[in-house]
Amino acid sequence: MSSTWLPTPSLQEVQFTASSRPTLSVLSLVIASSGLMLAIVIQYINKNRAESQFERAHGCGAPRSLQYKWPFALDLVMDAFRIIAEKQALQWFAQIFDKTGPTFEQNVLGVKGVDTIEPENLEAILSTKFSAYGLGARSPTFAPLLGDGIFTQEAAPWKHSRDMLRPLFSLNRVNIFTQVEEHTEYLVNCIPIGQFVDLQTLFFRFTFDTTTFLLFGKSMNSLQATFKRDESNTGEARFSEAFRVSQDFLFRRGRLGDLYWLIGGKEFRRQCSIVHEFIDEAVQAALSAEYQKDKAADVHSFLDALIQQTRDPKVLRDQLLNVMLAGRDTTACCLTWTFRLLAQHPDVLGKLRHEIGSVVGLGMTSRLPDRNDLKRMKYLNLVFKEVLRLYPSVPINSRTALEATTLPTGGGPDGTKPVMIRKGEAVGYSVYVMHRLKKLYGEDADSFRPERWDPDVENAVDLKNIGWGYLPFNGGPRICLGQEFALLEAGYVVVRMLQKFRSFELGLKDKDVVVGTENQEVTLVVASTNGCRVKAFE
Repeated sequence: MSSTWLPTPSLQEVQFTASSRPTLSVLSLVIASSGLMLAIVIQYINKNRAESQFERAHGCGAPRSLQYKWPFALDLVMDAFRIIAEKQALQWFAQIFDKTGPTFEQNVLGVKGVDTIEPENLEAILSTKFSAYGLGARSPTFAPLLGDGIFTQEAAPWKHSRDMLRPLFSLNRVNIFTQVEEHTEYLVNCIPIGQFVDLQTLFFRFTFDTTTFLLFGKSMNSLQATFKRDESNTGEARFSEAFRVSQDFLFRRGRLGDLYWLIGGKEFRRQCSIVHEFIDEAVQAALSAEYQKDKAADVHSFLDALIQQTRDPKVLRDQLLNVMLAGRDTTACCLTWTFRLLAQHPDVLGKLRHEIGSVVGLGMTSRLPDRNDLKRMKYLNLVFKEVLRLYPSVPINSRTALEATTLPTGGGPDGTKPVMIRKGEAVGYSVYVMHRLKKLYGEDADSFRPERWDPDVENAVDLKNIGWGYLPFNGGPRICLGQEFALLEAGYVVVRMLQKFRSFELGLKDKDVVVGTENQEVTLVVASTNGCRVKAFE
């Protein structure tokens, strides 16, 4: 006989227990869900309370809001894709700022962010509150093409790359200047007299040649092949097109912020692979014992110096691609816009030729300029300042807040109060649009007028203290390392071309296009969609 007696449950009890199980499960689920929802609501309330306290403590005001018609601003998203396809993206951005104000909040696809073109705000983002901002989604957005290099890195890795690259811009300057001289002669000789030629194509080949020498210690000589009508040099053309297409993908990915992954696919990967293969060949050659043995003792390149730091092929490729982007595309675009503007403004061209003639001569009686000659050319400097005002190297950019912080201005009814930037919130800014602000540059801010920079000329707006209102090479700790070399290279090209050619004539399609309304190819830089087709006359 069992020592424990257990009663036998009745049929009704069994039925009750079985039928109650789903009810209890549902009830448990409801309770758990309610608890989760309550926690979320409490967290939301606490977050809003903390933000309100932060705003009050810092005297913040709400910025203006970007207006849209459809939910999630889908109408603006559709407009953006259409306008980018029409090559009018920067003009569209300028219209939005003009309509909405210099600082505003946007809420696109459910993601909030702030956009600004106020100099005080850019100073805070890039300098005084530099540590409060990071690059946001730039690294995963750009990584398929640029990998892990100085433009995608942050904090200690970025500082290490910058410290490593800084001295390289001063290495072997005599050899580098000699290369600039040599390739400029090929450039000039590729320009026919009285026939249309696309200078933009030639400028990209020129900067490709000088940049490959800077990077690898050996130029690809694409201009030399052009001059000799050598069609066998297809590697440069294939690389250049893949580099351009890849950057176009990066631009479109970058506009989507954290949703960058929506743009990509097989074609993007294929173009990136073409770029990588080109650089990898040069890296492998540099790492080979034969290359090191045969290398001329007086040639010292970026790659040579980087190999002293690491022999990891991917690290080398990533850093080289990052520097190539800066050294090739930005200078080529600067030269393109310079000659488009000079062709449209013969008075400026004539004044610049007069200065060049007074320093180094013109035509057959001229001599080659040296670095000191270029420094003496005051008006040449004014021309470049004005070109880079209208067409800065990097027209749009952004940062993401690493902590709750503020912008100095843009909030409140009159736009003068600070604006709160929440942790994780992106702040977009456009140097291109800021450089066209009439309150900074006068009523003719959209016009090309180098004299606005001349301290000896009376101007409606004094630009001596323009400060953060002029950022052709970025600003703060991430200011461009190669700006001095870029201006030296571009200056030499302009002088040599104007020594040989007295005038340039744009094609009918471009001759009467108003400055700033032309079709633009916006990637990480801004190029001319229609190039720079001109006739040159001696």
